[in-house]
Amino acid sequence: MRSMLAIYEREMLILRKRFFRQLASMSVSPLLYLVAFGLGMGRSLKVGDHSYMEFLVPGLVAMNSMMQAFAIASEINIARFYWHIFEEFQAAPISNISYVTGEVLAGITRALLSAVLIVLIAALSGVVLTYNFYFWLAVALNGFVFASLAVGLAMLVKSHSDQALLTNFFITPMAFLGGTFFPEDRMPQWAQYCLHFLPLTHASRAIRAAAFGQPLDFSSYLLLVSMGAVLFILAFHWVNRARE
Repeated sequence: MRSMLAIYEREMLILRKRFFRQLASMSVSPLLYLVAFGLGMGRSLKVGDHSYMEFLVPGLVAMNSMMQAFAIASEINIARFYWHIFEEFQAAPISNISYVTGEVLAGITRALLSAVLIVLIAALSGVVLTYNFYFWLAVALNGFVFASLAVGLAMLVKSHSDQALLTNFFITPMAFLGGTFFPEDRMPQWAQYCLHFLPLTHASRAIRAAAFGQPLDFSSYLLLVSMGAVLFILAFHWVNRARE
């Protein structure tokens, strides 16, 4: 427990040191999307019973929490390839499960922080939705999935540039196709079937339903828990291999 908290505290100290720069980085993309898509056409365009601006905000929460949780991989790679701190973890009496848990918790924290920031930006733009327990639970589970994925992939890549390739091929396409900017039912049937396998699609559904006060589909929450658990176990396995 103490070693897990030590890993988590290290990541939080790094975050605190860069806090204002990190906030600025987290807010740039949501602000651009809100201005370009939300303010540009969100007042007149309707998606069901809600304006496009209201539809967009939960999607941005899902997308940004995914990206911020996955960004923990960059911190791990910097520690591995430039500071060689991972070698110190190997020599220290820190179990692999403590290392993975601490890093995943740090990713979840970043995801929740990014969601708070978007909620505040949306409120300043005049968009106030329902931010209940299930809203934040969906954000946390989204962070759990992508932080676990980040830790696992960070153990597999051979250089920092390889991590950028993974982001470009997996995270960026998912950010635009996971139900963030448009309703899934606008897509062809075959595309809807494919999107059903993306974890961000389920995160967007859960976050949007909670934000709109709609009946919740707990299958999305269950799928996020299942995906996160599988990825967490894989991350633990890949950390074991990296330390051998």
